[in-house]
Amino acid sequence: MLLSRLRSWLSAIRSPSCNKARHVVSAFGNLTGCCAIRDLIEQMGQANFLWGAPRIHGELLKLGIQVAPSTVGKYLRRRRNPPSQTWRTFLTNHTKQMASMDFFTVPTATFRVLFVFIVLSHHRRRVMHFNVTDHPSEEWTAQQIREAFPWEAPRYLIRDRDSIFGGTVVALTRDMGIEEVVTAPRSPWQNPYVERLIGSIRRECLDHVIVWNETSLQRILRSYFDYYENSRTHLALAKDAPEPRAVDGPENGRIVAIPQVGSLHHRYERRAA
Repeated sequence: MLLSRLRSWLSAIRSPSCNKARHVVSAFGNLTGCCAIRDLIEQMGQANFLWGAPRIHGELLKLGIQVAPSTVGKYLRRRRNPPSQTWRTFLTNHTKQMASMDFFTVPTATFRVLFVFIVLSHHRRRVMHFNVTDHPSEEWTAQQIREAFPWEAPRYLIRDRDSIFGGTVVALTRDMGIEEVVTAPRSPWQNPYVERLIGSIRRECLDHVIVWNETSLQRILRSYFDYYENSRTHLALAKDAPEPRAVDGPENGRIVAIPQVGSLHHRYERRAA
């Protein structure tokens, strides 16, 4: 059995088609054999779920890789289900038309629990609206959505399955022409932008201050959001802020630090001497 497998493997290596493919690929890139071509076909198929064998074959030809269309079909993995875009692809494709909303809680020094409602636009990561209450209700939440989108509403609004987003909220969003995208149960990762913002608020602000009441929490969050929107750089925005910041060149003077959020953070600018 082992001897027969060895003979078939040696015959495959010595076959003219394999040698030709190895020669052509090594001449145009780092691919050095049939296995490398097969791996490339599989990678293209996984990265481009809408592509079939003809499209991948065309890309290979443009890379100077001469293989038969049947070879691509042979190595292209078959999918059990019809292709559909991933959740991440959906979020990326509709960034400019999408917003998300969520609640998070903040304990106070007097052992009360305050609820913060936040609406985030995915495009440029802008905070559209926030408010604080100790007794959230459907009617209160619906009013916050009205205030978040007084003129123009997004096409999609992502939310979780919290019972507070009940009939009143559903009816309002429908009348505003908003399509609600409801995440799966216990799946906060499906609402990543607002969840990441909430994490940043806690790590960069609330974990370092004492909250006394609604008024103090409003003031703290307003200060943080001013820093978040106008000064804080974001990885997803190519190290820019939601409100774009111009680059201060050395010709503009010396560097000065401007305290923000109670000196928890600073904005650095150049000022003329």
